Amino acid sequence: MTTSPAQGPLARLLGALPPGVRLVVGGTVVLGVSSYIFLALAGHSLDTDQVAGVSVLWTVVMSVGYGLFSPVELELTRLVAARDRAGHGPLPAVRKVLALTLAVLAAVLLVLALAAGPIADRLFGGDRGLLLGLGGALVGLAISSVVRGALAGLGNFRAYGAQLAVDGGLRIALGALVPIFGLHSALAFSLILVIAPLAASVIGLRSVLGDRRGGPAPAWREVTRGLGLLTGSTLLAQLMVNAAVVNVKLLSPSSTALVAALLNAVVLARVPLFAYAAIQASLVSALSGAAAVGDHREFRKVLTRTAAIVVLMCAAAGLPTVLLGPWLIQILFKAQAVLGAPDFLWLVLGTLCYMLATVFGQALMSLGRHHRQLFSWLAGTAVMAAVTLVPGDIATRVEVGYLAGAAVSAAAMLWSLFRSLPERPGVPGTEQSAAADQRPAGALRSS
Repeated sequence: MTTSPAQGPLARLLGALPPGVRLVVGGTVVLGVSSYIFLALAGHSLDTDQVAGVSVLWTVVMSVGYGLFSPVELELTRLVAARDRAGHGPLPAVRKVLALTLAVLAAVLLVLALAAGPIADRLFGGDRGLLLGLGGALVGLAISSVVRGALAGLGNFRAYGAQLAVDGGLRIALGALVPIFGLHSALAFSLILVIAPLAASVIGLRSVLGDRRGGPAPAWREVTRGLGLLTGSTLLAQLMVNAAVVNVKLLSPSSTALVAALLNAVVLARVPLFAYAAIQASLVSALSGAAAVGDHREFRKVLTRTAAIVVLMCAAAGLPTVLLGPWLIQILFKAQAVLGAPDFLWLVLGTLCYMLATVFGQALMSLGRHHRQLFSWLAGTAVMAAVTLVPGDIATRVEVGYLAGAAVSAAAMLWSLFRSLPERPGVPGTEQSAAADQRPAGALRSS
């Protein structure tokens, strides 16, 4: 039977995904859905002030936590994958990256401890229990990032996907148990973000420790090469996509209903991000492969296709979000009626520009232009801050600030790509190997 025209593009897209990425899709979906259910359960179990505290906690973990530890996962994936191809085991690299990760984690926890009072007062309404939950959530995220990085480098996508699924499943199950046992506590919900990732990491850790192959430990220079620039870019990107909620809390601490509703709106507007996370590995891999051999035609083709997929996903999810969003957040998350369709329109457009900026940033990394990616995020962050500080309605300021910042970042990266591609006529000889080393570790191997 012939493939129908409607099925053709989808079949070709699915066929382009490496087998390993397909195993990750299920875990990604479960973890993504768990965010919505977790926040919905909190919204129906806690009062407005407590929901606002959990909302800010979740936002800080998603921005600062992922900004700090997502680069660790990416870099460890690159190191372990290179060692695996050379016949060496992952443990020497894992130990060094884990030591570096724990050092970063200790520094962050020290800052939280020294500034506990002001942070708790400003972000959590004086609730130091939520500050404890924040520290624990960062510990869970740090450990799980190291384990996932090792699994991705080894190509063990079954364990990788299982870890994601268990993490998300525990968030849902524990979130449902909290109100059943009568624990109407913001701290109880915050501890779920500690328990779930740590428990899920046990699955992957067994697979990593089971690989007893030896080999020399990587040099510290190899471990940290490019990690600083990548960390800076990731932190700024996470700050931008999560800043709206925190900015409202900082600029208008008494607007607890708006804080909670805005987080719910941001989560709905970011639905395409979860879908993109399930396919970006194969697309980044294709970009990196074309860059490594200097095939600019293929590079532009993959980049154009990726941008088109992003636009289509945002259009498909964005229109119903704008039309139904104000009603959905009241039904799903028990949010108060403080946001309208225009608020969702700004957030949806901001997400579109943010996703395009992410795609262009991955292309710059594939070309080894980490510094241009960082400068683009810096420019966008400056614009976002400037727009947010303009007088006017606070919700509109933070929403339009997000859109403006993401648009400037995307435009700056696209301009950098136009400048970079003509400067890279080819990658012969040993340069090809160096370029391959710069391939984003998020491009999971399929073998």
